[in-house]
Order: sequence, then C-alpha cells, then structure tokens
Amino acid sequence: MFDKYFRKDINWGGKTLTLETGKVARQADGAVMARLGDTIVLCTAVGARSVKPGQDFFPLTVNYQEKAFAAGKIPGGFFKREGRPSENETLVSRLIDRPLRPLFPDGFRNEIQVVATVLSHDMENDPDMVAMVGCSAALTLSGIPFFGPIAGARIGYVDGAYVLNPTLEQRKASVLDLVMAGTAEGVLMVESEAHELSEEILLGALKFGHEGMQAVIQGIIELAEVSAKEPWAVTEVSDAEVALKKRISELGSADMTVAYAETQKLVRQDKVGAVKKAIVAKLAEEGVEAGAAKGLLKALEADVVRNAILDTGLRIDGRDTKTVRPIMAEVGVLPRAHGSALFTRGETQALCVATLGTGQDEQIIDQLAGEYRENFMLHYNFPPYSVNETGRMGSPGRREVGHGKLAWRAIHPLLPEKEKFPYTMRVVSEITESNGSSSMATVCGTSLALMDAGVPLKRPCAGIAMGLIKEDRGFAVLSDILGDEDHLGDMDFKVAGTEKGITSLQMDIKITSITFEIMEVALGQAKDGRLHILGEMAKGLSGARNDVAQTAPRITMMSVPKDKIRDVIGSGGKVIREICEQTGCKIDIDDDGTIKVAATSTEQAQKAIDWIRGIVAEPEIGAIYNGKVVKTAEFGAFVNFLGAKDGLVHISELANERVSKTSDIVKDGDAVKVKVIGFDERGKVKLSMRVVDQATGADITEQVGAKRPRAEGEGAERPERGERPFRGERRDRGPRDAAD
Repeated sequence: MFDKYFRKDINWGGKTLTLETGKVARQADGAVMARLGDTIVLCTAVGARSVKPGQDFFPLTVNYQEKAFAAGKIPGGFFKREGRPSENETLVSRLIDRPLRPLFPDGFRNEIQVVATVLSHDMENDPDMVAMVGCSAALTLSGIPFFGPIAGARIGYVDGAYVLNPTLEQRKASVLDLVMAGTAEGVLMVESEAHELSEEILLGALKFGHEGMQAVIQGIIELAEVSAKEPWAVTEVSDAEVALKKRISELGSADMTVAYAETQKLVRQDKVGAVKKAIVAKLAEEGVEAGAAKGLLKALEADVVRNAILDTGLRIDGRDTKTVRPIMAEVGVLPRAHGSALFTRGETQALCVATLGTGQDEQIIDQLAGEYRENFMLHYNFPPYSVNETGRMGSPGRREVGHGKLAWRAIHPLLPEKEKFPYTMRVVSEITESNGSSSMATVCGTSLALMDAGVPLKRPCAGIAMGLIKEDRGFAVLSDILGDEDHLGDMDFKVAGTEKGITSLQMDIKITSITFEIMEVALGQAKDGRLHILGEMAKGLSGARNDVAQTAPRITMMSVPKDKIRDVIGSGGKVIREICEQTGCKIDIDDDGTIKVAATSTEQAQKAIDWIRGIVAEPEIGAIYNGKVVKTAEFGAFVNFLGAKDGLVHISELANERVSKTSDIVKDGDAVKVKVIGFDERGKVKLSMRVVDQATGADITEQVGAKRPRAEGEGAERPERGERPFRGERRDRGPRDAAD
C-alpha cells in the first residue's frame, strides 16, 4: 500500500534522527515525519500552482502547532480543544520561516504553506529543531523551487564545552541557549540568549553548530535522491523584464540618488515617492503598465543605496559605516509609573514602562513540556503612527511577539534572583517613532525603566542592529542601521549585552548565506557600538535606584515552619483572606513555608507580619502577651492571646485579691494582658493576669509574691509538704498521693 515509503536515519550529535516520507499526508506536495527520540513532528509543504493576479510579493506561511495529546494532556480552559496559537507556537513559526524565506527564487510569487504539527513530545528533545529539519525536508522533496536543504541546531554551553541539541535538563545548566539554521555553505538565521558571553564564545558556538548540522543536510539530500518529486519549472527572467529594468534605471537613477541624499526620513520618503511617480508616468507614456514596474522600482532603490555605500563609505543620513546616531536617555518620565524611560536614538524612540507586582501577578504558562510561572514579562507594541501610517490596532501580531521576545532574552539573564527580589516585573515598550531597530531601542529602554523602578539588574544592557551590503566587489557592515538600510540590505544582525558580554544575538539574512568572516566583523563592530550606547545611557541612569518607587508594593519575606502553613491559610482560606482584608496586603505562600507580604505602606505590612507571627508562634513560659477574653466560666476565663491560640486564666490568677465570680473581673471581649505561667498535663496553656500590670503590661511577679490568694470556695490552704499529715506508708507515690 505504501509503495513510495522511504526512510532515512541520521546520526545527529550522537542521537538518531529519523525522516520518513510516503506514509502519512501523501496528498501534500511534500510530507515528512521527523523523529528524534520519542519526539515526532509531521511536516508538510504545499504550493499553489498559479500566481494570483496582481500578486507582487512572495506569500509564504509557516504554521507550527502543538497538539496537547502529544504530551498526554487535555487542553485547559472551557473549550477543550486547541485554539489560537500560543506565544511559543508563534515564535517557532517565525523561527522556521526566517531561514526558509531567502531560499526561494527571486520573483517567485506562488503561495506556499508549510505546516509542522507536533504529534509526540518525549519531554527530553525539544520539537522546534525537529520541526525545522522536517519542514526543510518536506520542501526539498516537494518539487517546489527551493534552494535548500537547510538544517537547524540548538547549541548549549555547559562547563566550558559546547553541547549540540542539549536536552531540556541540560539546558537548565547551560549559560547559552542558541538556535541556528543554515545551508551547507553558511549560516542563515541565529536566535540566542546568553549569560554575558564573549564574542569569541558566540562565534565558536556558530561554527560548532554549523559543523553539527552538516550530517542532517546530507541526509536530506540522500532522502531526496530517492523520493523527491519532479521539480517545478522556474520562470526565467524575460528579455523584456531585463530591458524594462534598464529603462527604469535610465529614467530615474540620477533623481533617485538625489532623493536618497536627504537625511530626514519623512522628507526623504516624499522625495523618493515623487521620483517613483515620475518614472511611472514616463513609462505610461511609453505604454508600460504601472504594475510591471513596481518590483523593479524597489530594485532601483536598492542599487542606488547599496552602490553609494560601497563607493563612498557614506550612508543615507550622511554617517559612515560605524557611527551610531545621536542618543538621548531619560528616566522617570511618568510620575505614577513604578519605572519609566524614554530612549531616543536618531528617529527611533521607545517609551518603556516598568510595573512591579507580587507573586499573584506571575504569568502561568502551559506548554507541552509542563506548566511553569514566569515573573518577568516584556510586551512590545508597534502602533502605525510610529512610521507615519494609518492601520489596524488590535492584538499583537507575529512581529510584535518576536521583537518582544528578543528584548526579553536580552534582559532575562541580568535579572536578580527571585529569592533576593521577589517581585513580578512587567515592562511595556511603546514604539513612538521608528526608523531602524525598535527592538534594540526596547532593550535599552527596558534596562533603564527597570533600573528606574529599583530592580537591581546585574548591569545595564544595550542593543544595536547591524546591517550588511554584500556584492561581488566587496561588503560593508553597517552599525545602527536605518529602516531603508534594513529593507534594501542583506542582513539584520542584532546584538544586545552589557559591558561584560553578550546576552542576546539574532541574525536574519536575505541572501543564501554569509561567511564567518563577515560575522566576526559584525560582532566586533557591534561591541564598539554597544559600549558607546551604554555610555550614553549612563548619562540618564547608570544603575538601579536604591529602593522601589513609592507607588510600588513593598514586599517583605518571612518564613514559617511547613506544618504551620495550614494554620496561616485556615480552613478554606478563611484566615489568609481575613488577614488580607483587614490589613490591605497581598500575601503569597510557597510550599516551603516562604511567605511574601506585599503592601503599599510599612504599617500595613507590619500588621500582617505580626498577625502571621502570632499564628505560627509557640507560647513561651514567662512571656507576656496581649489577649482578648473569648469565654468566661465559673473557674476562670479563656483568653485568645497568640493568633488562634487560647489559654485559661484560672479564677485564682485573675487578680491579687479574692475573686468571687469571674465576671466581676473580666467579661467576653475584654482586652487583657496575660503571662504564660505553664502548661497542664494535656499541653493546654495556663495564663495569669494578676502578675501583669494591666495598664502598662509590666511583669509584677515580685510585687505580688509567690503565693496566690485563695479563691471563693477553693478550701483551706494546703500546708507545706513537710507539714502534711501522714496518710499511708508511702507518701511519695501511688494512689494515696493521687487521692490527696
């Protein structure tokens, strides 16, 4: 039945990667079942056979989806089925899309959809890299024009050694989490989080990963040799298109060069737009439709900008290749925010606002590998007004999610330990202007906003975006790229870190690959730019403030014995709710007995702390406590004096004089001061009021003497032990003494 079934086993870093095709999803153009351990991902690729009329861009869609059954789980929530993509699914979809996109032919406009579905997760091998390899294989087998294959790899750095595709457990001990993709010739995509590592270590990781993925690339090629479908015919560039491109250059090259000499973005856009309109109008007179020239006009822009940089070393705004635009860093710009910063670099600006919360504000994240809580969130927003456009405002798209995660990775390694700074932190980055790398502006603004909020970061963090112009005659690496340089260039290389080392690196390229020589130049140039930006940021704020803002909650940590947690919470949470309602505090209790009390004032926090301490404290003999009479009886009064603890003040311990009735001295609800004088044989607490000054709480034991008065009806005083009458042969033990 499966006469076209093929299988390839590949040794991938000491593990067996299996690629199967011809058994599942046979109607897709390409379908591969990729397996590593017991992690299995079904990857498919389908392409439209024709181009939609008027299509002027390449419509590639990558969908990565995780099925709950892959981990033996049922989806949570009211609707028991998978819904909108999670943040992780969105990020992995982008991760796969970025290295695939540059490998389709120029001018290819057929719609392509790639789907990766996680069918099984063994809780050891992360499915994201398995999905990337499977998608590459599916495209390679499909016959769709694709200049692959590619392979992906995750690199860790544990105890000074690189680790290829570390397990989930190994990643916890790693100071590097780097994912990359590339072809046999070079690297296409990089995404990483690092604990202030040097440029040399990062470059070494890229070389190590590139070597490690070669076996996978070769395995896909060998599988394609026996199972690939016939390749689609690729339309060659026509002579008419070549001639039209030449004519457009003749009509507008000089004017486009003048337009791009304008340094102000919006003015430059107007001038470039006017040149384009003039070219289109002239072509219309020659009988050429505007649609035919649209893509070639962008090619004209690219030629003008790229050649000018390679020929003169000067860029659109007049800078050389290494200069960073002017920077202004301001903090405390919003009076009610816990921390805020306005970071401006040239025509790019980010307003970053930090808010501090308690453990109750942590984000619960449910993934296939398990549920966990996150106490640091960074949300990035890119409103259309930031680039002088109108547009739809709604939920964040893939770009917003991706840029926010990149900045999150840059800051995350620098956060204080939760035990030392028990706050939940949320930063919102509102991009108010954009002309090049708003994600790196977000890194800088987030670092400043957190320090302004009093978050003790290990060190300030800055980010810079690098660009690349690469032609046969040479290349130029550009520091702090503009938006146009990003669109018309060959690389977007973003590096974030501190003065000590790199915390995050991301790279995307638009050509088939770049060399390690170029990456080494880019890393070195990025380091110089990063250190310059850190110096400019220090003019606004060089380190964290000594304390959190007045408007932020104050969190006090205390610890109680584990067996007392139940007492603090109370039946059905009654006690903890009462404490919160009465004091106005928020209280978090961990399973290890750690209690965090959050309040907006010291008085509120202290009230809650004293309450909790009263609940968990054990009575001490000789200690004096404030109490409240909860019940009176003929033989004395029961007093609540230590949290939920009660003790008995015997009628003889109510006062120094003889007491006829308990109610003559105290009534229910009276506030009294009591001293612990002992415990009975059942462990019940015995209290005394007569030895405590009820006005001051002072101990007056010596004033009243050791003897206590006789209570009404108590009987005659017993003689001292030596004076007692003889009632049996054995006075020191036995039932006779008990009867006494």
